[in-house]
Amino acid sequence: MGAVEQQVAARTPLIALLGNPNCGKTALFNRLTGARQKVANYAGVTIERKEGGFTSPAGRAWRLLDLPGAYSLSAHTPDEAITRDVVAGLRAGEQAPDAIVFVVNATNLRLNLRLVLEVSRLGLPMVVALNMMDVARKRGIRIDTARLSQELGVPVVETVAVQAGGEQALLRVLDQMVFDQPVKPQPLAAIDAVPVEETQREVRRILDVATSHEHDTGNLTEAIDQVVIHPVAGPLLLAAIMFLVFQAVFSWAQMPMDLIKAGVDGVGQFLSAHMGEGVLRSLLVEGVLGGVGSVLVFLPQILILFFFILVLEDCGYLPRAAFLLDRIMGGVGLSGRAFIPLLSSFACAIPGIMATRTIQNPRDRLVTIMIAPLMTCSARLPVYALVIGAFIPNREVGGIMNLQGLVLFCLYVAGVVSAMGVAWFLKRTMGGSGKQPLMLELPSYHWPHLHNLALGLWERARIFLTRVGTIILTLMVLVWFLSSFPAAPEGATQPAIYYSVAGMLGRALSFVFAPIGFGWQICIALVPGMAAREVAVGALGTVYALSQSGAELEKSLMPVLAQSWSLPTALSLLAWYVFAPQCLSTLSVVRRETGSVKYSFIMAGYMFALAYTASFITHRVALALLGG
Repeated sequence: MGAVEQQVAARTPLIALLGNPNCGKTALFNRLTGARQKVANYAGVTIERKEGGFTSPAGRAWRLLDLPGAYSLSAHTPDEAITRDVVAGLRAGEQAPDAIVFVVNATNLRLNLRLVLEVSRLGLPMVVALNMMDVARKRGIRIDTARLSQELGVPVVETVAVQAGGEQALLRVLDQMVFDQPVKPQPLAAIDAVPVEETQREVRRILDVATSHEHDTGNLTEAIDQVVIHPVAGPLLLAAIMFLVFQAVFSWAQMPMDLIKAGVDGVGQFLSAHMGEGVLRSLLVEGVLGGVGSVLVFLPQILILFFFILVLEDCGYLPRAAFLLDRIMGGVGLSGRAFIPLLSSFACAIPGIMATRTIQNPRDRLVTIMIAPLMTCSARLPVYALVIGAFIPNREVGGIMNLQGLVLFCLYVAGVVSAMGVAWFLKRTMGGSGKQPLMLELPSYHWPHLHNLALGLWERARIFLTRVGTIILTLMVLVWFLSSFPAAPEGATQPAIYYSVAGMLGRALSFVFAPIGFGWQICIALVPGMAAREVAVGALGTVYALSQSGAELEKSLMPVLAQSWSLPTALSLLAWYVFAPQCLSTLSVVRRETGSVKYSFIMAGYMFALAYTASFITHRVALALLGG
């Protein structure tokens, strides 16, 4: 931050947004700041620091810091330690907040008020935002905000963060606050000196005088949970939901994929018809369109997958899934808290690994880090979709399911099962720590909010397109260059790429990968795939585009692969990507989170061994069943 920015920041009051997990704090942060956000990490750790700015109706400028969710200032996790140190003014390099906006889940005051009382003892200016008040009213919960404000000694306002205008009451209170000089927080010893039992008696007394229940329409949630978290019906419903998700990934995506493919092909044909043959046309058609276009076509499938994940998260189902899987995970030595990091890893292993900081036991955290990459991240989806689309018939099985979707579902299950197996092995080699109880707040069911859903999908699309336009494009240009030079000698009998630098590298690696059915073209694609797994699809597009000529150039990648590979090779590649060694970014995060490069090497080594073994067995069994 420059000198001018520091001076402006110093004049602008800093508000810390604090609350329990799942209280709607981040939704309120997004409502207040919109797109005016800066995301980084706290110094020395990989915990996300999110700060934004906004201007109130009175024209006052504010800075807003979204602190990690916490249940207590007696920190038990790195997240809670960051929150404690920031609000107490103990975090080096961090400005102590001028005031605190404490976001409270109005449907669960009993859990939230304990931390409110702890923070109030710091003596900082504070406003309590009763969030999700619309849900509380529907459940018959009545809160006397004036009496609650009197009991807590701070202003209390109602908010509905997911609705436009739901933050206005909070803004009016903030505009009335005056900051003549910074307030120094009271020592944490003042909080630690108060027994937990006394805090709980304060909480019960406040609830008795400030809340009431007129009627309870929350029984609908309880009735639904009779099925959703039933020990038999619950797991069956979870499996059915996941199965339907993967069916939809193929069934719903076909039309938009065809449109994108037609657009990419049309641009390629236009360039081929209007540009003279030469290096520039080869770069644009075979390098850029052949590579980037091969990846871009899978955007609809990625968005469909995340559509379901966001819907399940927003409606309140995902915590129930964590509850259902806790017993299974505990049986293989995983902490119940491992569910959320592993679920995050279905999007990307990097945030999943970073989310393990909520796990208190060091051994449990390390095991979760080591298996998180076995969850099928979204970068694998383009590879799976490409190979499945080329070799698995698009037909119904039993009249109710799509065969391609069934194969995709099995690949995701294979990743989960392998992760459980590795966790079981590590439990016996590293020593178990005993089953850790899972404490989760199960929110009421509600319809997903379309605004949040749209923002979430836009964010996933933006991330994917940014990767396509930066990392993947850069690597595709590099792959094209290495695949084009040096040129083929006169009288060559092989495609020009065979004699290039990439061709020579691929042929060298093929000695290692030939036993699992990988030719030199696949070996070329594996190398840039270390930067990002979906890059392998673009690399295959570039490699095979440079291997074709004439009318063959108009073919898309799927039919080319169907003609060039055998079925055992295709199945072997699918098995490889179930366990494929991690991208370099993930290995770097593992080093930072564990504090040792040793675990990065261990992760890469064991995943390579699993991938090679699984591909070898798959290839040999397929050859035997197909008669060689």
